[in-house]
Amino acid sequence: MAVLIDPPVWPWRGRRWSHLVSDVSHDELHAFAAAELGIPRRVFQGDHYDVPEDLYDVAVAAGAQPVGARELLARLVGAGLRVKKRGTAAGRAPR
Repeated sequence: MAVLIDPPVWPWRGRRWSHLVSDVSHDELHAFAAAELGIPRRVFQGDHYDVPEDLYDVAVAAGAQPVGARELLARLVGAGLRVKKRGTAAGRAPR
């Protein structure tokens, strides 16, 4: 399993968020998000889930590998799983 999570440093709506990805498959990511964190698939962001800071430690305890944001992105791109959003402004906050 290669589920990765970056630190909860991304601010949005008064909270801080992490990104949860897999460098193996989206199926692996969906399974982990649902089973370990209770995050519904409907909030999937195309190649990642936004995870609130209160679930960061839960994700790590469940097996998500903590990595920096640059490593997370590099591994997502390297796995061919990065999806670029069209028509969005740079720095767009999570939904």
